[in-house]
Amino acid sequence: MAPLPLTYASCRYDRIEPLRSGEVAIEGIDLNVMVFPSGRQIFDRMVGGEEFDVSELSASEFIAHAGRGNSPFVAIPVFPSRVFRHGYIFINKQSGIRTPKDLEGRRVGLPLYTQTASIWLRGHLMHQFGVDIEKIRWLQGAVETGGMHGDPHTLPLLRPVAIEQNMTARPLAELLATGEIDAYLGSRKPPSFGSNPDVVRLLSNHHELERELYQRRKIFPIMHLVAIRRAVYQRNPWIASSLYAAFVEAKRIARARLRYAGSLAAMLPWLQDEIEEIDEVFGGDPFPYGIEPNRPSLEALVQYMHEQHFIAKPMPIEELFVPLPGAIGN
Repeated sequence: MAPLPLTYASCRYDRIEPLRSGEVAIEGIDLNVMVFPSGRQIFDRMVGGEEFDVSELSASEFIAHAGRGNSPFVAIPVFPSRVFRHGYIFINKQSGIRTPKDLEGRRVGLPLYTQTASIWLRGHLMHQFGVDIEKIRWLQGAVETGGMHGDPHTLPLLRPVAIEQNMTARPLAELLATGEIDAYLGSRKPPSFGSNPDVVRLLSNHHELERELYQRRKIFPIMHLVAIRRAVYQRNPWIASSLYAAFVEAKRIARARLRYAGSLAAMLPWLQDEIEEIDEVFGGDPFPYGIEPNRPSLEALVQYMHEQHFIAKPMPIEELFVPLPGAIGN
C-alpha cells in the first residue's frame, strides 16, 4: 500500500528539521512539511480554514476548542514550541512601574488577549506576584506594525473582558516608547527594547525566576502542540502513533547534533555551557514529549485558561490527546 500523503505546517525548528529533510521516515505516511515564518500564520489558516492535515497549533486555541466540545481537531502530546515568559514583560521607565503589582490600574499592550504567551504571563502575574489582572486596562494590537496581530479565529471568552483595540495605526512598540501605554507583554520583544532607554524589562532577574519556577513546580510553559484534523484522524487513527514516533526520533537526532562538542550547532558561543545547565536543571531534555513529564505545565495552562474565562472548567489532561499506548514521555 502506498504511503498516505499528509501535509504538516510548522515553523523552522531543529527538532523538526529531520522530518522536513526526510532523514526520518514515517511509517505509512508521506509527510510534506511546510515551513512558515511564524506560528500565527499557521494557526490562522488551520483554525480558520483547516488548510493542513496536521499542524503546529497554539496550545490555548486547541484547549479552548476542546473545552467547548465538537472540536475539529485532535492532538498528540508533541510540543514543538515552549518558552519561558518572565522576560517578556516590558515597561516604560517613566511610568513609575517598579513591581508587577504596579501594573494594576495601568494601560498594558499585548498582541492578542487570547494568545498562549499572554495567558501564561497573566497566570504568572496572578499566581506568583498577586496581581489582580482585572484591574489592568488592555490594549490589543501588533507590536511591530499598526493594526491587528494576524487574522485570528479565536472563540469568544465566556465572560467579557475590557479589551481595547489599537486604532492608532502605530505599533505597540512605539506606543510603549512614547509612554502612551505603560507596559507591554507578549510573545516577542518590542523593537524599541534595546534602542530606546526608557523601554526596559520589568523583571530583570527573569532567568532566575524562570529557573526557580521549573525547579519548584516543573513548569516550562508550552506554547504549541501538534494537532490533526479530526476528520483525517477518524479515517486513519493509526497515523497518530506513526507521527508521534517520528517526532520523537526527529527530536532525538536534533538533541544529538546540539550536543556534539566538536563544533557548535547554533551560533551561541557558550552553547556547551548552556547544555550543562540544561542537564543540571532538566535532566538533559527540556523538550520532553508525552503526557506525564508535561503534566505540571499542561495543568497550569488549563487552570489559567479556566481562571481567565476561556473554558468553563478544567479538563483532565488525558482528554486533550488521542490514546497513544506508550506515549508516557520521550
